[in-house]
Amino acid sequence: MGGSVSCCISPGESPKIHRRREVELDECPITTAEDVSEDTGTYLQHISDRELPDELAQESNPSDHPRASTLFLNKSQTDVREKRKSNYLNHMSPGLLTKKYSSCSTIFLDDSTVSQPNLKSTIKCVTLAIYYHIKNRDSNRSVDIFDEQKHPLSRDKVPDDYSVVDPEHKLIYRFIRTLFSSAQLTAECAIVTLVYLERLLTYAEMDICPCNWKRIVLGAILLASKVWDDQAVWNVDYCQILKEMTVEDMNEMERHFLELLQFNINVPGSVYAKYYFDLRSLADDNNLSFPLEPLSNKRAQKLEAISRLCEDKYKDLCKSTMKRSVSVDNMAGIKNSHAVLS
Repeated sequence: MGGSVSCCISPGESPKIHRRREVELDECPITTAEDVSEDTGTYLQHISDRELPDELAQESNPSDHPRASTLFLNKSQTDVREKRKSNYLNHMSPGLLTKKYSSCSTIFLDDSTVSQPNLKSTIKCVTLAIYYHIKNRDSNRSVDIFDEQKHPLSRDKVPDDYSVVDPEHKLIYRFIRTLFSSAQLTAECAIVTLVYLERLLTYAEMDICPCNWKRIVLGAILLASKVWDDQAVWNVDYCQILKEMTVEDMNEMERHFLELLQFNINVPGSVYAKYYFDLRSLADDNNLSFPLEPLSNKRAQKLEAISRLCEDKYKDLCKSTMKRSVSVDNMAGIKNSHAVLS
């Protein structure tokens, strides 16, 4: 990963691989667990015994499991409950007058789907998720490589209160929007960015806070753009966006990010879909609506054609399944008849 003059991992700094000595089979006979006693040797635990229980693993690694609740949605619940309580006491219903509802004559649809999310709305939702992460953080645990005081993104002096004052939602949005607009990244990349960010916080047991949020977000975007997009942006290209940041610093940050992720950059489709729908739930809780458009005749015909195609495929699948079941029953009947005759 990286540009022609960059490298995210150097051979000298990569994790060491302990090689086992090759031993002749005659010199080292194969033994089982029963053959090894407490007095004669150490029992090597099987990998399945060392794995965490499924429920515990889901709670600790929500970015790896589709059924675990996302961290950002949990972080936002405190503010959402306070907003609902305030609206109830003040008899207010924000968003109801501006929200569009479908009727008998008009049906409103948004252009955002799980396979093709709306770019602007998705970036706003991801920004809101990061904002709640910073605002409702548990502590200020961090790693030096992400500290903006030790590794500044620009030559401007970092304010003295940089580690105390929480950034506003608009500031986070402008930072992410600039990177996505300049690098021409997709909405799907924004969702993967959030997955990597929460995976980093979980694996490294750290918090995203005022002193490190910019570099953590930058590292997540950098990695997500390389993994997700076919035409990845190189590290040197990001240095053209952040003109005062060096390629060496970018490489070092990317290397640490990968190591803290334990090089787990896989994002299953189920996890991606979970983050997409949780982002939509976050948008609804904060009256952040996706752009709606009236259903036109052309789009209605297209949706109807897609529906018919899916229905035909479902019928063909049912027919093939029935044929297989009938053939299996016939084979079972033939075997039974042969058994009776014999």
